[in-house]
Amino acid sequence: MRTLALTLALSFAAATGAMAQPNGSNLTLANAGDAPAKVIIDGATWKCASGVCVASGGKAQSAERACRRIVAKLGQVTAFTWRGETLTAEAVAACNAAA
Repeated sequence: MRTLALTLALSFAAATGAMAQPNGSNLTLANAGDAPAKVIIDGATWKCASGVCVASGGKAQSAERACRRIVAKLGQVTAFTWRGETLTAEAVAACNAAA
């Protein structure tokens, strides 16, 4: 019984850790039609579908700078997370205005 409980606890911990992806990068484009299937920007490989993009890799830089670089190439975003740091609505608006 202890073995079963331990196995279930470890399985749950592994599953929730895999879903959290604390260092992930993702964005939502304001115009879904602008989304390429795949693009590489600053070393990050972005894969997009229906206006939502996720990335792997990428160089170390602030989320604000990464956002401006993305917006300059892909267009305005409504949500942005870079390497686990999610921008606030105000920061997203500033990113869109600055790019």
